[in-house]
Amino acid sequence: MKFAIVGAGAIGGLLGARLALAGEDVTFIARNKNLAAISANGFRLIDEAGVEHHAAAAKAVGDAAEIGAQDVVLLTVKAHQVKDVLAQLAHLVGRETKLVTMVNGMPWWYFQGLEGEWRDKTLESVDPGGLIGRAIDPARVIGSIVYPAAELVAPGVVRAIEGNRFTIGEPSGERTARIEALSKVLMGAGFKAPIARDIRAEIWVKLWGNLSFNPVSALTGATLEAICRDLDGRALIATMMKEAEGVANRLGVTFKISIEQRIAGAEAVGAHKTSMLQDMLHGRPLEVEALVGSVVELAKVVGVAVPTIEAIYRAVKLLERTPIAERVPS
Repeated sequence: MKFAIVGAGAIGGLLGARLALAGEDVTFIARNKNLAAISANGFRLIDEAGVEHHAAAAKAVGDAAEIGAQDVVLLTVKAHQVKDVLAQLAHLVGRETKLVTMVNGMPWWYFQGLEGEWRDKTLESVDPGGLIGRAIDPARVIGSIVYPAAELVAPGVVRAIEGNRFTIGEPSGERTARIEALSKVLMGAGFKAPIARDIRAEIWVKLWGNLSFNPVSALTGATLEAICRDLDGRALIATMMKEAEGVANRLGVTFKISIEQRIAGAEAVGAHKTSMLQDMLHGRPLEVEALVGSVVELAKVVGVAVPTIEAIYRAVKLLERTPIAERVPS
């Protein structure tokens, strides 16, 4: 298959490198140092055992128009960056292209085609004015939940930290030929790629952790393990998860695991810095709206009180507005 990776960061790099190593045709849409490094040397992957693998066949372009429509586009940018790559996506997505959204948080397409009172509702927190929803054909979209942790250690070099599962699912809930083919290719590259019947419920399970651990870690500097092993930290996370569960339930989603099980899963990852904490430490924009603001907005839509989540949201928004020079440790 011809794959385009839009977002040559940690997760995009992990996916692209392994797919290229498995013999797939992989092109990164990249910029600046990443573009130069991949163009010159392909992509390098350092696996969990510390072994380096060289995906020499991986390519990179700065302009998607150079490669045109692809079989699969993996969208691995940050949630707030999606609107900035719409012009690139327009060149990559054709009539048969699968656009796999591997973006943290609540996706812009959550309500598209969803039966019920909120069908086709636009979430302003993730898609202000509905710009993304209008630009991307819903028929092309396949949902995905990203579970691995990885780190881009240098331009064109990614280190796998933990995990290899990417749950995928059609928003319609159907088990289509295209999603079975995608799952097979991902498994051939060494990933676990289960097909979910209800991808929205799976999104909520991942979001459950993101909406709580990410902002708390950014505000405190604590790792997943540290938060879970601190009594106050654990209690705060549990309270936020309980509030979010009320929102999800109102939307018809029932969690199959308990809050304690979800926290235990995060603790098992170890002393890992969440993506929001990493962004804060590196002075990058934070994924506040997709991970937390979207839940605050949904809570208002369905009429569920989320006072703790809202307080943390306001605090992390203040952190986001604080000049980088004042919030990044020297």
